[in-house]
Amino acid sequence: MPLDDSTGSVPLHSEEDIVASRQKVRVLTQQLKFSLVDQTKMITAASELSRNTLVHGGGGTMRWEVLDDGVRRGLRLHFEDQGPGIRDTRLAMTDGWTSGSGMGLGLPGSKRLVHEFELQSTPGAGTRVSITRWK
Repeated sequence: MPLDDSTGSVPLHSEEDIVASRQKVRVLTQQLKFSLVDQTKMITAASELSRNTLVHGGGGTMRWEVLDDGVRRGLRLHFEDQGPGIRDTRLAMTDGWTSGSGMGLGLPGSKRLVHEFELQSTPGAGTRVSITRWK
């Protein structure tokens, strides 16, 4: 079943955009017939990463792509900003570490909710986090 919007993007420049990103991920995971648990995991990860993009990256974009490798289907999300970047990505992936006033669960917590996680960041040039969950 092809989806009407197998690729696209949502801007992340306000709290309303974070809500819109969660709603989009909910619709996509429902269309892909993810279980309720898998929908919740992907929506939670998207919410955390959308907030990181806005708060720490100064805003950016969430892009999505529906994947089909012939055996299984999945959803890949990319969160991109041109913010200050992350100086030490290894440290940022440590449970409990936070660059702000948060609980330090965003990046490592998001990683635990998905099947594939990729973090690329260049200080002074921005950050890109890509996550994938397969059905």
